[in-house]
Amino acid sequence: MDLEETARKIESMDIRGAAKIARAAASALKSFAMDYDGSDIKQFRDELKMAASRLISTRPTAVSLRNAVSIVLKGADSAEDLVMARKNIATRAEEFITNSEKALNTIAEIGSKRIKENDILLTHCNSSAALSTIIKAHKDGKNIEVYATESRPKRQGYITIRQLVDEGVPTTLIVDSAVRHVMPNVDLVIVGADTVASNGDVINKIGTSQIALCAHEARVPVMVCAETYKFSAETLTGEIVKIEERDVNEIVRQKDFPKVRIFNPVFDVTPPEYVDVIVTEKGVISPYAAYEIIKSLNSDS
Repeated sequence: MDLEETARKIESMDIRGAAKIARAAASALKSFAMDYDGSDIKQFRDELKMAASRLISTRPTAVSLRNAVSIVLKGADSAEDLVMARKNIATRAEEFITNSEKALNTIAEIGSKRIKENDILLTHCNSSAALSTIIKAHKDGKNIEVYATESRPKRQGYITIRQLVDEGVPTTLIVDSAVRHVMPNVDLVIVGADTVASNGDVINKIGTSQIALCAHEARVPVMVCAETYKFSAETLTGEIVKIEERDVNEIVRQKDFPKVRIFNPVFDVTPPEYVDVIVTEKGVISPYAAYEIIKSLNSDS
């Protein structure tokens, strides 16, 4: 895919999930650099920045996308000529994709150890990190069952149940509003994250905060699985994470209810007091340790 096609597929959610979006963006930037046929490095950098802005605009809440683009773009900053700039972009894109996939495997290894024999789990939306953790526990021989929400309005839960069933994990699909009803039967909630803020807030698929609140009420632990590139450095300086809104027709045809205002936020914010742990490729942390993770990542870069 070229960059514009990738951007359109991210916008339409044909490419979905924070990690997949990030890897797709990195790959698109690599293709852009490799296909560039100009001869001026300044023009290349200018066009690369425009390409990056186009990708970031597709899903403003997903900090994984912004961070992936930022990591890859640094390949052009120090290059002395166009050949080196293009090579650096390709190398950094490949490294990001590889590191992202390694992080997913590490999270699954770490997170699966926190799943016990005979646990009944509940997951929401379609998180690669959360599902990898669940599937790893199943492959390790643990007898587990999963409740998966539909995750309206795009019903990403349908993808989740297919993946779990294909792996042989006993799975029950529920509507989002049934979460509180089944929570007394649940041992552990496992979800992913699109963004983790410096204060420990977890921004994830709409409905996550309600699930965490129900879990808190029922004294069921909540485990978030998230790669560290989903941690937002911008929130260190007080920037508020923008909550994306999508086409209201995903919920209902606006023309059928012309006098009704329809609101379709994609994400919500779960405060850290409703999250027990965040599993990252660097280990298991308290959500309140997000600040230290972000500071560490920035110092490393």
